Amino acid sequence: MKKPFEIVFQDTHLLVVNKIAKLLIQPTPKGEKITLTTLLQEKLGKRIFPCHRLDRETTGLIIYAKNKSVQKVIAEEFRRRKVEKRYIAFVRGKLSKRGGFLKGYILDKEGKIFGEKPKEAITIYKVMKRSDYFTVVKLKPITGRTNQLRIQLAHIGHPILGEDKYAFRRDFYVLGRKVNFNRLALHAFFISFVHPVMRRRISFKINLPQDMEEFLKKYSLYPLKV
Repeated sequence: MKKPFEIVFQDTHLLVVNKIAKLLIQPTPKGEKITLTTLLQEKLGKRIFPCHRLDRETTGLIIYAKNKSVQKVIAEEFRRRKVEKRYIAFVRGKLSKRGGFLKGYILDKEGKIFGEKPKEAITIYKVMKRSDYFTVVKLKPITGRTNQLRIQLAHIGHPILGEDKYAFRRDFYVLGRKVNFNRLALHAFFISFVHPVMRRRISFKINLPQDMEEFLKKYSLYPLKV
């Protein structure tokens, strides 16, 4: 069985964790007992506090605070857009441009249910590699809207492989062939922020998870330099 997480950094104030796919950060209204937070708390023997979110199927880096005051400071850094995050995604088809901006007003499905208003979302993207069937894209969200990357890429007709919320099964056929990934092909590989106590910027970068590497090898696109 795969380890559900890897502690990338830890000090007396916070930790940065690399999480595997298909593991929740926090329980949903269904009340799941096993989450990344509960597993970390069991390992550390103390309560900790997630400072942001990753989808269940998204892999990669997430920050945890070891007390509420640190969590509050980091949350404010997110609010002020001072935390830099970068992702790698595999998206359907070939993007026509090598890079640019994704801009627009978006609203996730839960927001629609609760009558929220669309909010502006901005993402910088850069094409890393292409095959005939999918494109490897580096993504840097400027805003932090819920499901921002998933929604924006689906809106331009290039949904993330494995997407099942903002795309349909038919959306993943290219040149008559279905392009399939067994989860959402999205990985948070880089994060940079100002340490809430030391007040200096720290940055972390990790490799792609094994399943994404194997997928690239299958299409002769490995290795990938990010």
